[in-house]
Amino acid sequence: MHRFFRIKDMNIIKTPIEGLLVIEPKVFKDARGYFVETYNEERYRDAGIDTVFVQDNQSCSSYGVVRGLHFQRPPYSQAKLVCCTVGRVLDVAVDLRKDSPTFGQWYGVELSEDNKRQFFIPRGFAHGFSVLSNQAIFTYKCDNLYHPEADGGILLNDPDLAIDWQIPEDLRIISDKDTKHPKMAEFDSPF
Repeated sequence: MHRFFRIKDMNIIKTPIEGLLVIEPKVFKDARGYFVETYNEERYRDAGIDTVFVQDNQSCSSYGVVRGLHFQRPPYSQAKLVCCTVGRVLDVAVDLRKDSPTFGQWYGVELSEDNKRQFFIPRGFAHGFSVLSNQAIFTYKCDNLYHPEADGGILLNDPDLAIDWQIPEDLRIISDKDTKHPKMAEFDSPF
């Protein structure tokens, strides 16, 4: 069940997995185009996102690319605020918090240049996305710097997770690295 509330010109949707939030910022449109405030520390803190972001990232991918499911091990784990500024993606987070009642469950949301939605993913989740448009530019804020030695992942096509990436399997473009992550059943969570 989704719970919805409004904070100062943005809608916040609480997902069935505790901590995952979908954010719908207010978009101001006129004949010139649009304006949207993509981040405001005070508003996000009022929405329960009391996170200090220290790194911004951007990727550009073509249709069929599936990236993930990635995470950073403690003490370098990361919370992320993600959005798609060009095109459309299916964004997915998997709960890796071993004491969570939703451990091993995933939630996905479509993010696009049209809906301007953002997805807040706290620490303790694996994250990935699939590109549903010809091209997508994906941007995200992180609350911890990237540390390659802390890199981790879960197999994105794990049959036990059964994530529908909305891309036919024969059209998926996946890095070699992302085909070698363990399945959830083989994973010993550090969270």
